[in-house]
Amino acid sequence: MSVAISFRDIVKKYGDTTVIPELSLDIQKGEFFTLLGPSGCGKTTLLRMVAGFNSIEGGALTFNEKKMNDVAPGKRNIGMVFQNYAIFPHLNVAQNVAFGLENRKVTKADQQRRVSEILNTVQIDIYKNRMPKNLSGGQQQRVALARAIVINPDVLLMDEPLSNLDAQLRVDMRNAIKSIQREVGITTVYVTHDQEEAMAVSDRIAVMKSGVIQQVGAPRDIYQRPANLFVATFIGRTNVIDAVLEGDGAGGAAVIIGSNYILTMPALLSEAKPNESVAIKISVRPEEFVLSEDGTGLAGKVVNNVFLGLNTHLIVKLENGQEVEMIQQSASNVVTDIGQRVHLAILSGTINVYDASGERNLNRGSGL
Repeated sequence: MSVAISFRDIVKKYGDTTVIPELSLDIQKGEFFTLLGPSGCGKTTLLRMVAGFNSIEGGALTFNEKKMNDVAPGKRNIGMVFQNYAIFPHLNVAQNVAFGLENRKVTKADQQRRVSEILNTVQIDIYKNRMPKNLSGGQQQRVALARAIVINPDVLLMDEPLSNLDAQLRVDMRNAIKSIQREVGITTVYVTHDQEEAMAVSDRIAVMKSGVIQQVGAPRDIYQRPANLFVATFIGRTNVIDAVLEGDGAGGAAVIIGSNYILTMPALLSEAKPNESVAIKISVRPEEFVLSEDGTGLAGKVVNNVFLGLNTHLIVKLENGQEVEMIQQSASNVVTDIGQRVHLAILSGTINVYDASGERNLNRGSGL
């Protein structure tokens, strides 16, 4: 069965160094939950605490409200898929998958039945007698996944499981992993530093930085309304532009960029008083720029363009010297050459506005 996992004021220390300070988080039963962040942010440390491999110096970790802090790893009923697969080279596929069942004293007949079922689920039943050295990277990953879930774990933990695969195989395997997880319904905690991978597989994502969760939400919510500039720049590509916020006296605000480009954004949490200007930063995704045909917007010059089939990526140098990236649909009748003067308009309904520190999103309805 699957379990709900809760972290309550969890603390992890190495000596006098605190790497996770009082973290709280809830993972729902049957959910595909991803811990996402740069190297050293604490995501693997947190995963190893769930597995029981790391001690907990404060707070409580629970499975279905049962405290697990001091429960031995072997008593937690967890399946784990490692970065290096950890497949036994002297055992064939079926023997590798059956290993955990043997340790649990499952009868030979039940072992054969369950191994056959899970090999069909992960679509490698035709390789059951093959040795690991004769498998591709993707096939080895499926063996590792099958071995982890054949024991019917309460929780499946996956630590950077696709990092050793080439680009196309990563895409194929992440789709397979998500499909298999939905079929078996196991609560899954997945660790990665790859934001595209996280968005592709996850029901929800926790973005971490220096042991602190910056934002938790569905992939679409995190991408469209990042809680702060760290999340905005880590999830996808974005352009960060300095601007000022000017109150209108009626609870609304105008965003002023450069000397004369004004965006009216009534949905902002404006702290600016009437006729007062406050420094802010705006986050504009490449797809939130459009070429202006009437000469309004931010003036600049195209300094690079990259044709990528459906889209063309343009690098535009603005008048203040800042370079920004925009994405233009590669329509056959639109050609934007290097050196061409352009004006960039901004789709104000989708951009994000932050205070000067970048720590607070001023768009209504955003945040953790």
